[in-house]
Amino acid sequence: MSTDRRTLLADVAVTVLAESGIRGLTHRAVDRMANLPPGTTSAYFRTRQALLTALVRHLVALDQAELQEIGERPPVPRNTDELAAGLAAFVERRLTGEGRRRSLARYACAIESVHHPELQEILVPRENAGRQVVHDFLTAHGLTDAEERTITLLTCVDGVVFDRLVNGGSVSVPEIHRLVAAALS
Repeated sequence: MSTDRRTLLADVAVTVLAESGIRGLTHRAVDRMANLPPGTTSAYFRTRQALLTALVRHLVALDQAELQEIGERPPVPRNTDELAAGLAAFVERRLTGEGRRRSLARYACAIESVHHPELQEILVPRENAGRQVVHDFLTAHGLTDAEERTITLLTCVDGVVFDRLVNGGSVSVPEIHRLVAAALS
C-alpha cells in the first residue's frame, strides 16, 4: 500500500472532519472529497476507527513538524514582549487557513478521544523545539518550576485558540502578554 496515498487520505480526512464534524467523517466522504473512486479509503483504512487513528497520527505529525520548525527559528525570545508576540502569531496561524482546519480537527479528535482512549495516547503533548523555547525562556527568568509553568502557559494559549474558534474574534499581543506575565509571576 502506498504511503503517499495513505497520507493523502489522512490529510483529506482532516479536511472532512474540520468541515463536517466527527459524524461527517466517513470513508465515502473522504473518497468524495479526494475525488477518488468509492471504496478507495476503505481499502486503505478498513474501519472508521482505523481512518480516525490515521487522521490523528497525521495531525500530530503535522503539528510536531510545525512546532519543531518554530522552535528552531532564530532569534530566541529575549523578553516578555518577544515571547508574547511569537505566541500571538502562533495563535493567529491556528485561527486561519490551514491552521484553522487543523485546529478544528484537533479539537474534534480530542473530544472523540474521551470515548477512544487509544487516541488519547497519540494526542498527548510531546516535546518539541517550540515548547522548549518557552521552557528555556521561563528558566532563564529564574523560575525553578519552569516545566509546570510551561505546561500551564501553553494550556492557556491553547484555550485562547479554542475560544476564538468557537466564539470568533482574533487574538491580541496584549492578551497573550498578560498570559506570559502571569506565567512569570
